[in-house]
Amino acid sequence: MRPLFKPALLAAVAASALGAHAQGNVKPPKVQLWMDVSTGGMAGMPELPAGMGAMGGMFGGGRGGDAATTYGQARGLTVMPPRVLDIALLNTLRPGQEAQQLIPAGMRMGDSLPLVPPKVEPTPRGEPGTAQDMPREKPKGRVLVYWGCGAEVRKGQPRVIDLARGNPADYAAAFAGRYAPDRGARVTPQYALYPNEKNHVQLARDSSLVGEHRIQGEGIPASMRFTLAAAQDLMPAIELQAKGDVKDSVPLSWKTVPNARAYYLQAMGQVGDDLVLWSSAETGDTGMGLFDYLPNATIDRWVKESVLLKPDVTSCAVPKGIFAGSEGAMTRMMAYGSESNFAHPPRPADPKAAWAPEWAVRVRVKASTMAMLGQDTATAQQEPQQQQQQPGAPADPVQGAVEGLGGAAGAAGAVLKGLFGR
Repeated sequence: MRPLFKPALLAAVAASALGAHAQGNVKPPKVQLWMDVSTGGMAGMPELPAGMGAMGGMFGGGRGGDAATTYGQARGLTVMPPRVLDIALLNTLRPGQEAQQLIPAGMRMGDSLPLVPPKVEPTPRGEPGTAQDMPREKPKGRVLVYWGCGAEVRKGQPRVIDLARGNPADYAAAFAGRYAPDRGARVTPQYALYPNEKNHVQLARDSSLVGEHRIQGEGIPASMRFTLAAAQDLMPAIELQAKGDVKDSVPLSWKTVPNARAYYLQAMGQVGDDLVLWSSAETGDTGMGLFDYLPNATIDRWVKESVLLKPDVTSCAVPKGIFAGSEGAMTRMMAYGSESNFAHPPRPADPKAAWAPEWAVRVRVKASTMAMLGQDTATAQQEPQQQQQQPGAPADPVQGAVEGLGGAAGAAGAVLKGLFGR
């Protein structure tokens, strides 16, 4: 069978992903592994059982029951499953072949994880009358952008973007801002992935990544093994609390997250025809591009520039009244962990020395959460437990959790539909 991609092209992809250009005396790795780990949740909602199907789709990227078997969930803000592990392997020596990752016993996922090439699926074509063929409604209203922690709105805010003017440049300006270029795996049939249909075991509450990991498969070097330490372990859930009415300043607080390098918060809500955005940054952009993994150097630089909060910060206030009149304002929070890179043989200390690594591994960790503003998250977390102890309490823990949040799940969906028109 003729390969879909030439080995030279695959090597170039690996070099680009690793960040080492195939120039001069530096050659790309023959085998590259990407490992993304994410912890999610919703403030005030107790951890729910795995495999909840439709609920997983609501909170985990819209794929419903397929979310657990789909690679790529870790980059998003997921609630269910609460812990996501994505693994992508590019073996330029034997592209598109299955492999396995031998894992530490502390992961509680068995002895190994199968890495399986993704299925090639035809691109769906829309039928006449489907959403992509329907005329889109012209945007109306404004985007009001606020920023900075504090009880009062700062002088010179908000920044106002009038969408009703219909200028495409205004739309771009509304969501422009800092972002980190995508450095994830460019998945094709030449890769081998986890999770997959063969195995989609999820990380448990007490799982740990600490220990030796080894990659085995046809053409994979026998030396491909690496050890993760506590600094590269799964991050705990963010314990975010939001109290107070949206008519007033809303104080946000959280416990320090171990291994976090920085934090970032953003809130959004619809007030009439206006979209209101707020962030914890000291800069006036919307920060839409910050809800992803960030390189260590970028995190450190943006902390110095007051774009991200320092790791010892444990509170931030949403300014008074900016979401007054909004019935579904919500906040999102990120805790950025570290990025770790391994390669064999290691790069020589002399930058001019020749380097041809057999393999390279990148491991990234982060945590995220969401909360509804105007809802006391501490009270909401207690209510489902109290309901289950009372006569007539819902037998389904999911139903109890959603009811305990005061309908937060439905409110979140309503906000997103209002903002994006779908």
